[in-house]
Amino acid sequence: MNEELTEISMKIILRAGNARALIKQALDLVAANRPADAEAKLEEARKEQTVAHETQTDIIQDAAEGKGPGIEYSLLFSHAQDTLMTVTSELMIAKQLLLIYRSLDKRISDLERN
Repeated sequence: MNEELTEISMKIILRAGNARALIKQALDLVAANRPADAEAKLEEARKEQTVAHETQTDIIQDAAEGKGPGIEYSLLFSHAQDTLMTVTSELMIAKQLLLIYRSLDKRISDLERN
């Protein structure tokens, strides 16, 4: 594997890992009844995930056009793609959990008022 593809793979892994850590922090904030703070962390995670995704997309598009380092089989690049895919799913689930939390919190508040 060439050095440029290694660097790109590591960038994807780093950004996806940052997103994963932010998602975990967001879920901890939901558990601590701090949904607004959780939403802010999820937005930070989305930004990290977006950078990772754009990096992956750029290398794939360059390879398709015959530019850039090309993509020969690389275990590291496969790992980067797998990590990104997993984090993308985690982000989607965390956002949905926050919506569920807010919905349940509103229903409980409404019941307590009545």
